[in-house]
Amino acid sequence: MSKQIPQFFQPGFRQNLEEYEISDLEITGEIPDWLEGRLIRNGPGMVLVDKPMQHWFDGLAMLHKFDIKDGKVSYKSKYIDCEAYRVTKKTGKISYSDFATDPCRSLFGKVQTVFDSKPKITDSAKVNIGKVGDKTMALGEPLMQIQIDPSTLESLGVFHYEKDPGSRMTTAHPHTDDGTSYNLVVEYGAINYYSIYSIGPEVKKIASVPVREPAYLHSFGMSDRYFIIAEYPLVVQSLKLVFRLRPFIENFQWKENKGSRFIIIDRKDGQVKANIKTSAFFSFHHVNAYEEGDELVVDLATYENADIVQSYYINRLSDEDHRLPYGRMERFTLDLKRKVLKSRNIVSQECIELPHIDNDSCKANPEYKYVYGCGMNGEHEEGFYNQLVKINMKTGANAVWYSEGNYPGEAIFVPHPKRTSEDHGVLLSVVLDAKSNQSFLLILDAKTMQEIARAELPHSVLFGYHGSFYQ
Repeated sequence: MSKQIPQFFQPGFRQNLEEYEISDLEITGEIPDWLEGRLIRNGPGMVLVDKPMQHWFDGLAMLHKFDIKDGKVSYKSKYIDCEAYRVTKKTGKISYSDFATDPCRSLFGKVQTVFDSKPKITDSAKVNIGKVGDKTMALGEPLMQIQIDPSTLESLGVFHYEKDPGSRMTTAHPHTDDGTSYNLVVEYGAINYYSIYSIGPEVKKIASVPVREPAYLHSFGMSDRYFIIAEYPLVVQSLKLVFRLRPFIENFQWKENKGSRFIIIDRKDGQVKANIKTSAFFSFHHVNAYEEGDELVVDLATYENADIVQSYYINRLSDEDHRLPYGRMERFTLDLKRKVLKSRNIVSQECIELPHIDNDSCKANPEYKYVYGCGMNGEHEEGFYNQLVKINMKTGANAVWYSEGNYPGEAIFVPHPKRTSEDHGVLLSVVLDAKSNQSFLLILDAKTMQEIARAELPHSVLFGYHGSFYQ
């Protein structure tokens, strides 16, 4: 007897989306009168071309914009206009290599790519939305980022860290401090480097660390004094990426015995302050980091190994019995004077991914408490992320929002303008209702995790990744 396809699978992972513009969404509940601004979320929009994309991290980017004002919500969606999108629309074929999908079908085709002077790696920046200087950018892991108009979602051009991107990848999670943005770039070649760039009036490389086998790094950390690279043993021999015979992530191997390490870089002079080793673990997302005397506290959403990457392949997600590995909020305390790991503690047993904090008040702040994210309900662990979770980093206490048949995306915190506590505000999340095959913008009270209102779309939205709210 063949297994059933989960109810969320087709609307969440396996349909192409049209572009929409809706001036007034139907509202259930009452939107707070103080809540005004714009949420822009990024993620895949086209995943079926001449063949299906293979992984949740594949696909052509689509932006989703929710404008909130006077208790009403308007909506607009639009594909990012990039080279990969234009070629796909023209040819009807996948022409650019993505995270786990390869356009080349034959061995001959793969060999031909070795002699192609221009690597056909996707420029579809589909992971995040953020400010780089005064520009609003669609951010991805390829080195090219796309500037967008936040009002119209029109693509305004490509931003390059350097003129020749070569064989390099960046993170989709830059940090910003005093108007300057910082990002980590992994440079592949005869000698590999982890490099930190500052992006202000001009782009500068401010730190560079040579590495023999580069790791897959989706984010990095930054405290008041340090950049933090958490390096995991999911590593690659860089020549494999240069020759491009396989999709990007399939060149990486998990080498448990290498362990993990923290590379601590001084923000003032770009020099390595410490290399601190620990047992192997994996993480997509740094959450926060701060100093306490000679100690550096680093919070990450961690896994025991990199099996989570394999779990996001579409053929696994289509299995009704599939269970995602749990990500846990974990705190590492690093002794920078002795250059050792002082302690490592799981703060909460609650599953969490796509973690988010109130960056404006909590970033690098030792007093911060709350992390918000997606999780798995303990009584309904099969399938995909099906609840929102709030974790108190001081006490380990949890609070959740769960509604059967609903699958929420990243929860973005918006503070009340007259806030009286860290969690005085709302959470915004784009949720798929698998029963109705429609999505909605959920507005939760961040303090109580109770629903305040929702703005309902007439269609479903594919599961996406990250976004930003602008007041």
